[in-house]
Amino acid sequence: MFFDTTTIKDIVKDTTTVAANSLNIGDLLLALLLAFVIGMLIFIVYKRTYNGVMYTRSFNISLVMLIMVTTLIIRCITSNLTLSLGMVGALSIVRFRTAVKDPMDTVYMFWAIAAGICIGAGTSFYIYVILGSLIIGVFLYIMFLIGGKGNAAYLLIVRHDFASADAVNHMISRLPRPARLKSKAVTQNGVELTIELRLTGENTNLVNDFLRIEGVYDATLISYQGDYAA
Repeated sequence: MFFDTTTIKDIVKDTTTVAANSLNIGDLLLALLLAFVIGMLIFIVYKRTYNGVMYTRSFNISLVMLIMVTTLIIRCITSNLTLSLGMVGALSIVRFRTAVKDPMDTVYMFWAIAAGICIGAGTSFYIYVILGSLIIGVFLYIMFLIGGKGNAAYLLIVRHDFASADAVNHMISRLPRPARLKSKAVTQNGVELTIELRLTGENTNLVNDFLRIEGVYDATLISYQGDYAA
């Protein structure tokens, strides 16, 4: 069985040449506009449902940029075989060193990448992107409401002498759950405890309760959430 080498060469030539119609400027602008709209949906959902220790606005903005850049890349490589192979080789050497602080951040990153791939693949996938993003956004918001809306994260720092250790530990056991000991520093002058806890509303009177214990030097409550997410 013999292959027609001329035909094979023509196929390879056609697949390695960008067709004029495949890179229509209007379609590209429409794809980037839809990517921006879906990116803003991800931005709003992430901001409203974030319940971690530190909200980072720059990461949220990067999600919008991620979906737009992914759309642009997929839009180009789907029309050019050579460019797609080169892009795979180029992306294989990219290494990201930024640590992900919250596991949910990974979910939003995959959401942005998946939406960008679908938008860049063509107009036939637009309806799937829109419906899928709306369903994911509603699901995440429902899970946020179920998980306990309004519980703010705080760090409680208590400094006390050695004699008051039992009373302080008893007071810590009465804190709202979950309350976790993050660090304990012991010096010749006493002990410093750092406790992570979540409080509902403005219930910060527990700081005064610690100061009533004899031997407690000071108690500090810090709202450690980075940028304010209103």
